[in-house]
Amino acid sequence: MKYTIFEMILLFYAYSFFGWCAESTVTTIRKKQFKNRGFINGPFCFIYGFTGFLLTFFLQELRLYPIFLYLGCMIIATATEWYTGKNLEKLNHKKWWDYSNLRFNVDGYICLRYSLLWGLFGFLAVYYVNDQLIWIFRYLPSILQMILSFVLLIGGGLDLLCTIAILLHLEKYFVKAFQWNKKLHDIVDRFGLFVSNRTKRRIREAYSLEKASRHVKRSPDALGAFDMFWLFILGAVGGDLFETVFCRLKAGVWMSRSSLVIGPFSIVWGFAVMAFIMLLYKNAEKSDSSIFAAGVLLGAAYEYICSVFSEIVFGTIFWDYSNLPFNLGGRINLLYCFFWGIAAWILLKFFYPHMRSLILWIRKKTGVWLTVIFFIFMLFDFTLSGIAMVRYVERSEGVNAENEIEQKVDDYYTDAKMERIYPNMKIVK
Repeated sequence: MKYTIFEMILLFYAYSFFGWCAESTVTTIRKKQFKNRGFINGPFCFIYGFTGFLLTFFLQELRLYPIFLYLGCMIIATATEWYTGKNLEKLNHKKWWDYSNLRFNVDGYICLRYSLLWGLFGFLAVYYVNDQLIWIFRYLPSILQMILSFVLLIGGGLDLLCTIAILLHLEKYFVKAFQWNKKLHDIVDRFGLFVSNRTKRRIREAYSLEKASRHVKRSPDALGAFDMFWLFILGAVGGDLFETVFCRLKAGVWMSRSSLVIGPFSIVWGFAVMAFIMLLYKNAEKSDSSIFAAGVLLGAAYEYICSVFSEIVFGTIFWDYSNLPFNLGGRINLLYCFFWGIAAWILLKFFYPHMRSLILWIRKKTGVWLTVIFFIFMLFDFTLSGIAMVRYVERSEGVNAENEIEQKVDDYYTDAKMERIYPNMKIVK
């Protein structure tokens, strides 16, 4: 079943609301007093909405394979919970939930018991609930769907931004903007203080968080935006080099393995390295089998998602494992899943310490100017590559360029050149 953009927005908020109801109900029963368990003030838990969106967007075709659908839901939901927990902790240096007292937990953010439960909920959502919700949504007139979607997006977005600003103690800067009028400034100041105190108290009570100091020393091992960007760059370049050599040894030919039209960057590897290190670097001292298993599961889910994303967004696929045994829709196969596990182990045990040292050297020698230049360049490269890929697909369908930019892209990135850059790319319907 295909969904419109407004149906996807309504699905997102429906699952956010269901998640809020479930979380608030369980917490209210435990504490014997009503607790708004949402991150924002409205009746929504966006982690559930975002997870539901991911599962709906990427795992539709796995409805034909119920076991793999369950596993995919479990992995994606668990990874989302893990990522969300780590980032929420950065807001006030406290854990918003803690499974440390449960068996088979990782960092207290995730545990086997809840991962199995999330897999079941995700399976039910994709297999049964989505169809029922879409059936309800399609009874609404299109204009009403659009209005409701915009109201929810604007209201939820403002609520989210205000909550984040309050937790980061940024509300004072907003109040300063009204210093030109003392009366208005006092009104905004009092209202802002009321909302700020109410929000902090609600979150503290709902998640059993102690009041945190604004001045908490950052861990020397913590990864910031600077580190994550350079991990992506190093992973993208290293992955492109690895795949180029691998193809030479396997197929006996040199071929481009880059994901972008400018430079040797493998985007799949770049994001994979960044994600693996972000999620696993604190567990580098754990058993080899644990790291290998995490790499297999995360790598399989990640490669599958990348394949679906490329097909849905660009109408292309870059790999097809249909001729290999134990494959799933040609998107992943068991052998390469094991490769992901080995890659995760090698990355954490051997490469990450050296990558970390190189990033610290870049920070020390260049400050931020080199990072800013690379960031702007990568934005340009991403944009140009996306336009070139879309135009390559459109040209195959007989669609002419509509403006000067598209015409210049067609003139420079011809079909022959695109096929040299992406030799394994195939256009799909």
